[in-house]
Amino acid sequence: MNRQAQAVVLFLFGGAILKASLTDLYLNYVKESLRPFIVAAGAALVVAAIMTIWYDLRGTPEQHEDDGHDHGHGHHEPRVGWFLILPVLALLLVAPPALGSYTAGQSGTVQLSAESDYPPLPAGDPAVIGLLDYASRAVYDDGRSLDGRRVQMTGFVSVGDDGVPMLARIVVSCCAADGRPIKVGLTGGPLVDVPAGTWLQVTGRYTAQRGKDPVNKADIAYVEVEQWQPVNPPKQQYE
Repeated sequence: MNRQAQAVVLFLFGGAILKASLTDLYLNYVKESLRPFIVAAGAALVVAAIMTIWYDLRGTPEQHEDDGHDHGHGHHEPRVGWFLILPVLALLLVAPPALGSYTAGQSGTVQLSAESDYPPLPAGDPAVIGLLDYASRAVYDDGRSLDGRRVQMTGFVSVGDDGVPMLARIVVSCCAADGRPIKVGLTGGPLVDVPAGTWLQVTGRYTAQRGKDPVNKADIAYVEVEQWQPVNPPKQQYE
């Protein structure tokens, strides 16, 4: 692998990052707020690759003379460097999807943390909230801020070892590498009989029922389902 080949791989890598960051593909891997940094990183790699090729092709008369003397004895990096192109092709041709039901089934639910004061639910009936917000209010606020209100949550179906479906979503702090599932149990209402990984919009009310995650024994809040319907995955699949 000579310098020009290195530059080509660098260009492809930067192009793949730009392709992901200028579309919604990047949301499968990082938080939305990181987009400007990813665009800047991809652009920097592309510019570095172009400058490397330009410098190598331009050269100087002395460099060309030396190249002629060293013909057949050029210095090359190990061929293993070509393996660097594999993740580039994977991102360009077969982009990995966002974390979903498999991750939720293999990982324990997020360890909830209490807040000193829970603000009122959003206006509207039902109130649209996230799974993490609902679970935290249900477990640590004993549902006081949920009492008397209908809530609407969106997530995918996760099925535990017992075959009972739950509503889940992946929570990230920075990127998919630190993603952990938040799970909410479903009780009452019409039976949820769709495959794992199906995205649902669930409307229901708070219930004091609790459960334990079989993976890490963390508390799982439940919601009493009034109705549910399949929906398309949201643009931002992580909480």
